Amino acid sequence: MPVDFTAIDFETANSSRASACSIGLVKVRDGREVDRLYTLLRPPFPHDEFNEWNVRIHGITPDMVEDAPGWDRFLPEFRAFAGDDWLVAHNAGFDTGVIRGASEAFGLAVPEHPFVCSLQVARRTYTLDSYRLPIAARAAGFEDFSHHNALEDAAACAAIVLDAARRHDADDVGLLAEAIGVRTGRIGGGVAPAAVAPASVVPAAGPLVEHWPAPGE
Repeated sequence: MPVDFTAIDFETANSSRASACSIGLVKVRDGREVDRLYTLLRPPFPHDEFNEWNVRIHGITPDMVEDAPGWDRFLPEFRAFAGDDWLVAHNAGFDTGVIRGASEAFGLAVPEHPFVCSLQVARRTYTLDSYRLPIAARAAGFEDFSHHNALEDAAACAAIVLDAARRHDADDVGLLAEAIGVRTGRIGGGVAPAAVAPASVVPAAGPLVEHWPAPGE
């Protein structure tokens, strides 16, 4: 179905929602993936400690993000990529919380977007023993991806929503959520006082941002 949205996934350095250390974005237009965007992110002080458990999960270490952009520098790129899109994420409360936490850490306005959770979409679409991302993605026909790589997780999330839209004959993310009884949400609005001095955490090097071709391109 010709749905439009941006799928998103974050990895974090620790339990703080402001500690984003990578982000993956996948843009869907008219029911097909058209663009990808990935970058490592440098968490701001005092949210920059890398927890051993988190590193074990995603493999990102402090030295890998030393020259990466902070969320403040990447935010214009995020805005340009996502536009006014619906955001979809697996366990969306976490990823939207990271957007909010990272923005507030820099005293920035939180980007405004409606969002829907692909975990909840999967629960209303498939009958599975578990609705973890790898299992739900497999039900959508998306297999053999590197779980906890933010870009690949975003692509898996997109695959779930696209498959659900086809199964439920929905041509809009909001209409899909309404049809299957999934609650939607909205983030954004307001500027929080800066928790850090941006100049103290912005690296000198340029952003490590990669655009990826859509499948088949």
